Amino acid sequence: MAKLRMRTWMRRDASPEASMDPRKPEDALVRQSVIDNAIYLNGHRIDSPLSLAGAFASLRANPGSMAWIGLYRPEDTELLKVAEEFGLHDLAIEDAIVAHQRPKADRYGDTLFMVLRAANYLDAEEEVAFGELHIFLGPDFVITVRHSEAPDLSLVRKRMENDPDLLRQGPQAVLYAILDAVVDAYAPVVAGLQNDIDEIEVQVFGGDPAAPRRIYELSREVIEFQRATLPLTQMLDGFIQHAPKFGVDEELQSYLRDVADHAITVTERVAGFRQMLQDILIVNSTLVSQAQNEEMTKLTGASIAQGDEVKKISAWAAILFAPTLVGTIYGMNFDHMPELHWAFGYPFAVLLMGCVCLTLYIVFKRRDWL
Repeated sequence: MAKLRMRTWMRRDASPEASMDPRKPEDALVRQSVIDNAIYLNGHRIDSPLSLAGAFASLRANPGSMAWIGLYRPEDTELLKVAEEFGLHDLAIEDAIVAHQRPKADRYGDTLFMVLRAANYLDAEEEVAFGELHIFLGPDFVITVRHSEAPDLSLVRKRMENDPDLLRQGPQAVLYAILDAVVDAYAPVVAGLQNDIDEIEVQVFGGDPAAPRRIYELSREVIEFQRATLPLTQMLDGFIQHAPKFGVDEELQSYLRDVADHAITVTERVAGFRQMLQDILIVNSTLVSQAQNEEMTKLTGASIAQGDEVKKISAWAAILFAPTLVGTIYGMNFDHMPELHWAFGYPFAVLLMGCVCLTLYIVFKRRDWL
């Protein structure tokens, strides 16, 4: 026991998962107690010990019974007591203490250690909340360690206690019920994500500038959901394949296959969501680029129109400048100007101004300035 305690604490300090723990140190020090503690015999609850020690004693006093101990964020000392009593592997205990594990199933001798990721869709926030559940499964015991509110195993326990025939099959039946509850809880999450994607499509085609941010946030949730569900199909396939080896009842095997079918459906839907979000993001980028191109086209058209107006103004200014220049020259008050006393001086000046204006008009007209 001393060796187990020392190795667990040493690994906890050095474990990479410890650095990824978002909880504050003071949160981890809050004492958590046993949520439910029951001893079952032939599918019926025969004892509800108030402590772990009482559960251990009751299990030993009733041969053929099964202990189902539910823990919620237990202290390390509580997990170490459980590990000592049931001979749990120190690596599994380390994972249960540190938490933040990926979904997996590891077998240590006749004990199975499983990590599940529960999911719950929050309608008000329109986001997915994830939980973590650790399960220790042995010949005569089931230990569940929750690190979040979900999943609510009290409903699973109530269902099993209302079905003694199923509960009589022992820990394997309890594992099936927990898996079934976790997978069934994925259905509302899938429906919620589908609704969010439909809303995003409306936002994208409506030109909502907030759409890209929501696509990114939803993509993160879908990826996290996929990480929670994808390993589950492989785990269930492994259980079903090795079920005869561990003496699992044929009817229970059928139930496990049904859960596996539901899990496959969920994983396929989630994979489809991820592809849909990628396509929506591409469509959004295309629409944004198209809108920018249209805006640039409008600006270019306005610039061209403005340039045409400037050309017209410049052409007329040049045309009007010619007679002004001639009139300005002949308006100078010098005594010795050859044309001042010439009989044809005035007609010549007028004709000169007209010819210059007409010439400029023809030139500008040919160059489409007028």
